[in-house]
Amino acid sequence: MAWNEPGGNGNNQDPWNSGGDRKGGGGGGKDQGPPDLDEALQKLQEKLNGIFGKKGGGGNSGGGSGPSSASTGGFFGVIALVVLIGWAAMGVYTVDQQERGVVLRLGKYYETVMPGLQWNPPLVDDVMTVNVTRVSAYEHRSLMLTEDENIVDVSMTVQYVVSDPVAFKLKVRDPEVSLGHASESALRHTVGSSEMNSILTEGREVVGDDVQLRLQGYMDDYETGLRITQVNIKEAKAPSQVQDAFDDVIKAREDEQRSMNQSESYRNGIIPEARGIAQRMKEEANGYRERVVAQADGDAQRFTALLTEYTKSPEVTRERLYLDAMEAVYANSSKVLVDVEGGNNMMYLPLDKLVENRPRASISSGGGSLNNSDLSTITDQVVEQLRQRQQSTGREAR
Repeated sequence: MAWNEPGGNGNNQDPWNSGGDRKGGGGGGKDQGPPDLDEALQKLQEKLNGIFGKKGGGGNSGGGSGPSSASTGGFFGVIALVVLIGWAAMGVYTVDQQERGVVLRLGKYYETVMPGLQWNPPLVDDVMTVNVTRVSAYEHRSLMLTEDENIVDVSMTVQYVVSDPVAFKLKVRDPEVSLGHASESALRHTVGSSEMNSILTEGREVVGDDVQLRLQGYMDDYETGLRITQVNIKEAKAPSQVQDAFDDVIKAREDEQRSMNQSESYRNGIIPEARGIAQRMKEEANGYRERVVAQADGDAQRFTALLTEYTKSPEVTRERLYLDAMEAVYANSSKVLVDVEGGNNMMYLPLDKLVENRPRASISSGGGSLNNSDLSTITDQVVEQLRQRQQSTGREAR
């Protein structure tokens, strides 16, 4: 029979009404209903009080504090524990390998944390992460006045990294704005100390190095925490209004340089050749000198030897010298030797000279050969010369 049906026994069988019977101990046996909610909250409060170092209350023996006050205290304890765990979990964070963490405790710099898993008290510490490996770039372009009072259009790119996270975050309000102003100042100072030709041609790299050195000095003085890694002069040209005239000037310079290179090439080719010819002439002159000197020395020695022999036997030496001289003379000329009757001399007939002196009409058309009349004429001339020589010889003998 159900507990709430009419006619049931007098005992209260309501499962939710077990407080009085359980505590009073009267009536039937043990109550088998569900546990009281207030009792469960009270036990939880006692455990929390034990965790936080508080002594638990003596149950319900105290007057004035009932189950409702215990239940309220336990609820707030649970909330406090949950809030504490959430607060602690909020302080866990990770710093990447390329980052550094700048920790502020109550608004004041506390420390710099390295990469890895970190924890700081939330709402007490403020952590700012800074990437110290990423290379950033800043570009600047403007018209500037050079040392020789010309205007150039210069475009520049500045590459930088963060070297000091604390200075980058705390020393300067906006380091990148300061970098822009300092870049323009350094570029103007360098360009203003250089001539236009060097900036437009081969001096760009020098300008970039000078700007980088000067700009890094500015960044160190301002304590921005930035390190300049590279300064590239991307473009340096004349203003667009006069660009055509500058192009003509540059083309003229290139033509001049090309002509100079061609002249230099010609000079490099002609000078060694001239030096070689001069050296050959010197060597030939030295050889000629050595030959002449040696020949003169030989002639002198031969003359000395002949003098010695002439002193010993003048007649024989004189005859030998005469024969050698005649041999040397006759060896290089066309000649005919004629044995003259009644004389003891061989007459020399220079036929080549006779042919040259005879009339041109006497030369035949057959290639210049002599005919009978030419031979007769030559014979008459030879006989006449022999007669004249004999007469002169006879006069000398008388």
